[in-house]
Amino acid sequence: MSTKADSAAREEVVLKGIPASQGIAIGPVFLIHKMDPVIEERSILPEEVGREISRLEQAIARSHKELRKILDFAEKKLSDDKIKIFEAQLMILEDSVLFDSIYGRIRNELKNAEFVVHDEIGKYHRVMLASKDEYTRERAHDVEDVRNRILRNLQEQKLISRLEGSSVIVSYNLTAADALILSRNEVLGYATDIGGVTSHTALVSRALKIPAVVGLRNVSHVVHDADRVILDGYAGRLILNPSAESIKRYEAKRERYHEFEARLAGLRDLPAETLDGRRVDLSANVEFEQELEFIKIQGADGIGLYRSEYLLVGKEVFPSEEEQFEHYKVLAETMYPKRVIIRTFDVGGDKVMMEPVREGNPFLGWRGIRVMLDKPDIFIEQLRAILRASTKKNVSVMFPMISTIEEVRHAKKFLEEAKHQLRNEGVPYDPRIKVGVMIEVPSAAVMAEDMAEEVTFLSVGTNDLIQYLLAVDRGNDIVSDLYQEFHPAVIRFLRRIVERGKKKNAWVGMCGEMAGDPLATILLLGLGLDEFSVVPNVLPEIKKIIRSVKYKEAQRITKRVLTMQTAGEVRTYLKKVMKKKFPDIPID
Repeated sequence: MSTKADSAAREEVVLKGIPASQGIAIGPVFLIHKMDPVIEERSILPEEVGREISRLEQAIARSHKELRKILDFAEKKLSDDKIKIFEAQLMILEDSVLFDSIYGRIRNELKNAEFVVHDEIGKYHRVMLASKDEYTRERAHDVEDVRNRILRNLQEQKLISRLEGSSVIVSYNLTAADALILSRNEVLGYATDIGGVTSHTALVSRALKIPAVVGLRNVSHVVHDADRVILDGYAGRLILNPSAESIKRYEAKRERYHEFEARLAGLRDLPAETLDGRRVDLSANVEFEQELEFIKIQGADGIGLYRSEYLLVGKEVFPSEEEQFEHYKVLAETMYPKRVIIRTFDVGGDKVMMEPVREGNPFLGWRGIRVMLDKPDIFIEQLRAILRASTKKNVSVMFPMISTIEEVRHAKKFLEEAKHQLRNEGVPYDPRIKVGVMIEVPSAAVMAEDMAEEVTFLSVGTNDLIQYLLAVDRGNDIVSDLYQEFHPAVIRFLRRIVERGKKKNAWVGMCGEMAGDPLATILLLGLGLDEFSVVPNVLPEIKKIIRSVKYKEAQRITKRVLTMQTAGEVRTYLKKVMKKKFPDIPID
């Protein structure tokens, strides 16, 4: 444990992670050392098998009882979609095939229960953890949590669930159960070494409205018990040994943010409309059905991007037409009459891929629409499922990674073939389903006017467009500072896309990260975007900005930005504008 003298001797240190749940926490650290269970492989005698199996059965029963209590607590605190986290863990505990295999190995191999449980469940855990897909890796922690719960009960170890006083919890990782049970205490916030925005720590923290920052890499090795920290769930920072000035500044920020968030709640049912009557659609980017309840609460105008490739997570084959249809139908019915834009499978690059393909540069290789055009059976099956879900006439389809007009026309032919098949089978669908393309490749941006002649709408994917335009790998830390969304070339490219698209009467939206950056909102509004599709948690902020400015004012600001020559100039100017108009909005 650190002493006051130790703390005073250390300077203020800022650690950067991933913002997982908004809010600011200031207080002492409670460090949880989560050590992997020490497992000894031990041989047993045949006459000891019965006792070993009995030990395991008792450990499973205790684990089941613990999870049942956690689930009961979750039902009082969390929404239905978050409760499924714990239901999934109970299902693992009740998997007769898994545990029959474990019992069989104890009998046949004459090994102790701890070793067999650790080894058998560990196989599933290792496979999921090795996945290239973030969501699958995060779900591996469910399996790990169940395994460790059983092992802890086998070894009769106690679980930390009580804290003394208000604390910021710091750990290498926290399971959903950890986060929920610890919340019964005066938890100020959560900070972990690992995790992403889809981690269970993040999901539960958001549901409980507890600030959280994940992916801090080595925070559990840097801090000590009782160290004073500031946890910034907006910017994804943990400040160790903050100065008196920093504490004062963050206390003031916290108060402003609380007041600001209270005001935002009143905007939910109001349109995203400027003071002089320019209305835009403010939609949400969605990956999982579980997010639908939240985006409705946040007041989204619809789904501007449904990433259908998340249906592939954890699967070895593409989902069937029927399985896809059931998912798309839920989206359409839940959001009706609001629009749902379903993007066809965007696989490859940094995204999930159903079959291993060795490529020197996957971002410039076989990905997006290129994969689907090479797999017509799978593509048509997906298009049939989307069409079948479109009967309420609120579903649109969008093609990713388009780089040529030929690709658009080829994809549309497959869509017509899917329509033809359904028509012959007497299956209902929307014959006038709207079709759009992602503008994320420079060639598509240059050809925006021609693209707009082929489709109803264009949606700008800034994440890829910026890296292709600036020749910067956004995942490469060495050059990450060159990935600049406010680079003048990017802004001028965006102007071209909007102008050329509108010239052919196509509406133009944006679904990349830039659309959800409050610093960019006025600029994008001034460029003439018809739709912003953003991560759900920033919907109220973006709506507040749009409703607080005049469209003509946004156009004037954008016109000035278009004269600037560096990203630094643009960012400095926009920060000045935002701080003057919106001092309460957290701008990084």
